[in-house]
Amino acid sequence: MSCHQCLDISTTTPDQSRAHTMAASPSRLRSMYRSILRELPTRPLNSPSPIQQRIRTTFASSAEPQQVEEAEQYIQYVKAQRMYATLLERYNPGMGMDEEERVRLTARRVGMDMPEEWYEKKKK
Repeated sequence: MSCHQCLDISTTTPDQSRAHTMAASPSRLRSMYRSILRELPTRPLNSPSPIQQRIRTTFASSAEPQQVEEAEQYIQYVKAQRMYATLLERYNPGMGMDEEERVRLTARRVGMDMPEEWYEKKKK
């Protein structure tokens, strides 16, 4: 593909132009708006946060294809981050524990209890 073709809008295929039209449809924009709001911390509807207000005004204004694509990328990114945090918590349950609690639970996992001396040291 030549540089001229990259800049020429008329070289877009019908599928590409339909994708941009579909992406910018009002129903698609509403869906993206709701997806972004779902990823934010919840707040009562009567007092939206400044970021929620900013997102609403951005979506209310005319959306260009590039902005729509960036919003879709952002939605995918925050969903991936949420899933990553969920998986990290699920498969590393001792991550938020202190060392003593982790040792105690590890001993319990293999069917043992910690020695009484360990509990006495902990009380001191």
